[in-house]
Amino acid sequence: MSHAEAHGAPKPLAPAWRWGLATYFVTVWGSGFVASRYALQYASPFTYIAVRYWIAFAVAIVLFGLRARWPTRPADWGHAALAGLLTHGAYLGGSHYAQRWGLSAGVTALVLALQPLATAVLVAVLFAERLGRLQVAGIAVGLGGVALVVFDRVDGAGLTPASVAAVVWALASVTAGTLYQRYRCAGIDLRAATCIHLGTTAIVMLPLAVAVEGFAIRWNAGLAVTLVYHVVFASIGAFSVLLVLLRRGEATSVTSLLYLTPPVAVLCEWAVFGVPPTPVMWAGMIVACVGVAMVTWRRKSAAPAEVLEEPS
Repeated sequence: MSHAEAHGAPKPLAPAWRWGLATYFVTVWGSGFVASRYALQYASPFTYIAVRYWIAFAVAIVLFGLRARWPTRPADWGHAALAGLLTHGAYLGGSHYAQRWGLSAGVTALVLALQPLATAVLVAVLFAERLGRLQVAGIAVGLGGVALVVFDRVDGAGLTPASVAAVVWALASVTAGTLYQRYRCAGIDLRAATCIHLGTTAIVMLPLAVAVEGFAIRWNAGLAVTLVYHVVFASIGAFSVLLVLLRRGEATSVTSLLYLTPPVAVLCEWAVFGVPPTPVMWAGMIVACVGVAMVTWRRKSAAPAEVLEEPS
């Protein structure tokens, strides 16, 4: 009998703590899109990701990496590294370039919030998992909501072929990475996996930043504040909150609140950049979130807790 079994399941969090931590997590996730847009005024995408991840890796090693249970098989290191590149490097690279090429933070957040929907479709195709009627309807509803937002913002959201391709790449990458994490990395200690994710992304992004962008960055106080936000509140803070929620069996609370990330991003973008959402955009976001909820509703009680990646 394990130590955990001998002492029973972890004590559930009090409701105030549960919702407080979950709200913090989803707020950081949603506002991260706007923070990224701000940072990209002073740094190229690959360059910013490289700097952010080298700092985050160093901090993570000191805070929890030294106490982690590291993989003993080389294959596990490789699996964790690939999952990290997909869910961090490729995902953030696509997300950042989508915004750099004109896509608004709100639209970017909305498209990427379709990850549970995309995961359900991919699982059905690759693993012959039959979709229920509610899930099929949810896919149609979710896509309809996105279509409403995109149609409403077509003149002002920077919907160019390049920005659309970048955000679709980001969605595909984080979806593939989440599935890979679930089926290949489930047994790896979350603390060790996070350090491997951060380190691998930092190592890969640095030469890309030099070769593709000439390591373009303009240091100033605003960029420094954004880096502190992303490293402390997102990479470290959000991870710590997630770890607490997972250990206390509260991952469903976070998964449910993830549907609120697009509205959070839109409100933050409105406050920071003065880009007001339209009634049609609000309606589209609500419809899209309802669709994602329909797709994931049946799977909540049966599926294991997802490993949720950090905000952008």
